[in-house]
Amino acid sequence: MANSWSNWSGFVKAAPKLVATPADAGELVDLVRSAPGPLRVVGAGHSFTPLVQTDGTIVSLEKIEGLVGHEAAANRARVRAGTRLGALTRILQDIGQGLPNMGDIDRQAIGGALGTATHGSGTTLGAYHTQLETVQLVDGRGTLREFSRASDRDMIHATGVALGAFGVLTEVAMNNIAAYRLRRRKWVLPVGDMLRDFETMMAAHRSAEFYYIPFAGYVQFIASDLSDKPTTARPTEDDEEGLATLRKLRTILRWLPSLRRALIKGAVKKVPSEDYVQDWLNVYASDRRTKFNEMEYHLPYEEGPKALAEIIALTEKHFPEVYFPMEVRSVAPDEFWLSPFHKRLTCSIAIHHDAANDPLPFMRAAEPIFRRYGGRPHWGKMHSLKASDFRKLYPRWDDAMAVRRDIDPENRFVSPYMAGLFGIQQ
Repeated sequence: MANSWSNWSGFVKAAPKLVATPADAGELVDLVRSAPGPLRVVGAGHSFTPLVQTDGTIVSLEKIEGLVGHEAAANRARVRAGTRLGALTRILQDIGQGLPNMGDIDRQAIGGALGTATHGSGTTLGAYHTQLETVQLVDGRGTLREFSRASDRDMIHATGVALGAFGVLTEVAMNNIAAYRLRRRKWVLPVGDMLRDFETMMAAHRSAEFYYIPFAGYVQFIASDLSDKPTTARPTEDDEEGLATLRKLRTILRWLPSLRRALIKGAVKKVPSEDYVQDWLNVYASDRRTKFNEMEYHLPYEEGPKALAEIIALTEKHFPEVYFPMEVRSVAPDEFWLSPFHKRLTCSIAIHHDAANDPLPFMRAAEPIFRRYGGRPHWGKMHSLKASDFRKLYPRWDDAMAVRRDIDPENRFVSPYMAGLFGIQQ
């Protein structure tokens, strides 16, 4: 009898023959050698694409978690791949280390966050995979292999962003920084000003991002900078209450768009500013309980404002049912072969739609805009691209595919969805 599985939003579902939770690398090796294929790996299920979907075996890494060891002088820590980011932040703080940057959700497993190029924001700050020093994985033959930056730089760059298709991560060593504090500020400004001054404002802070609420005409800008000041209280989050209000206004005032716009604009203008200092692990992440589906594209940095202006116009003209904020961030370039940030400074734009609604019409309408500006999709967010598209977007695509074939020659990790991504005939 088949098992059932779904991702966090409930949009992606699977009925695998087996859902396995190995306790250690030894059990994982046995699974890769003998479990019904295709094998797909799941962390916390926070991807919105069918990366995990299979009728074979879903392998959960939830038991392969925790700290393996650390090097204090190098600010380096080795952890198991199933460790959730929230737990990882506490582990690192306890040993005097910190992640240089984070996204705004800490529920993902570090293995999944690495495999999909998950990131925070900052023009000089890379995604999680740029911290990799060592990668340990089980390949498609069930062999435990390890690569290090010092001796296997190409393999680190090939497998650092791997979508769970270049082997199953078991452990990673990450280069961190000494634990630190951040001053976090948030304020509201007109969207026109933000688009005009985009490059200046995003580069003026260690980490900067902003949210645009559809029909508001204003953005909430968030800046984080290093601080040696004493900690102060973090303001109480009201994001969930704000989403509930936006949903209510959408529903009640669907046929009165001008009133809806006026009310949203007035409410956003009155959002109080924030200014506090906290230890790094108490700053980045926010509570996300309202479920959604998401598309995120990574654009050449200078194209971000133009693309966002078009996305806003599309949304407000044709998709009045959308009420979730749009999130805009920046990411530093890197050398990883399948990284969406490969060799270019990036502006990332994420759009969201309530999980209770069909997201496809909105996402399908927005995607051509992102693509027209040279966007590369987030591997874990909704998109429609295939291998022929990716070959044009990634200069090292063929090299990465050659490494994948070496690691998994029998395609143990290749589901029908992955075959479409990689151009593999099944």
